[in-house]
Amino acid sequence: MNFHAIRAIYIFEMSRTFRTLLQSIASPVISTSLYFIVFGSAIGNHMPMVGGVNYGAFIVPGLVMLAILTESISNASFGIYMPKFIGTIYEVLSAPVSVVEIVIGYVGAAASKSVLLGFIILITAWPFSHYSIQHPFWMLAFLVLTSVTFSLFGFLIGIWADGWEKLQIVPTLIITPLTFLGGSFYSIKMLPDFWQGVSYINPVLYLVSGFRWAFYGASASDVDFGQSLGMTLVFMLLCLAAIAMIFRTGWRIKV
Repeated sequence: MNFHAIRAIYIFEMSRTFRTLLQSIASPVISTSLYFIVFGSAIGNHMPMVGGVNYGAFIVPGLVMLAILTESISNASFGIYMPKFIGTIYEVLSAPVSVVEIVIGYVGAAASKSVLLGFIILITAWPFSHYSIQHPFWMLAFLVLTSVTFSLFGFLIGIWADGWEKLQIVPTLIITPLTFLGGSFYSIKMLPDFWQGVSYINPVLYLVSGFRWAFYGASASDVDFGQSLGMTLVFMLLCLAAIAMIFRTGWRIKV
């Protein structure tokens, strides 16, 4: 394992984040803060308790997941697509670096950015809603697992995309709607029976529900914790399998 190569890719990607703090950190934090102000403070004061939790505190895990899913995919896909676009990917491909090391470097950096963003949003949320965390270990575990999983998914999108339009189509048309419909702002128990059944098809529901369980326990969760954890691990393994299959079959990055 070439740890020097992994470290070089990782540091380069992380330094790019700190060079673009306004876009990488400030923009998603400001956007999420607006959600807290509108939904948590303005609307939340007129909402009943949800799962035994104040509505403003109830939406905190969902909004963190909304930001994590979006930024994980965006960071990872942009991280591998930009070198393809400007041609510097040749330097990586010609270096003595394996596929595994490339994936670890790019995905590790994207996941680290998402975890950092998650903590910043949690700190930002505290003045708007005094939430509690019943299971800190599982909260951190879900945060890391989700960041890694969707960074892997974003890496796949970055490899597949051959234009800026393709780079944005999956996050915009698929991930964002699924996140909004995955219980980020509400409990599916508030829906009619038919729509509750439809909601269980949405994989994002399991991520949001598991993360919310770590904060408030089973009373505020829509899905059993074991199912949420299992779905997250399955999706991560599917992404790893897809990346392995792509490179094992001789497919190469299109430049």
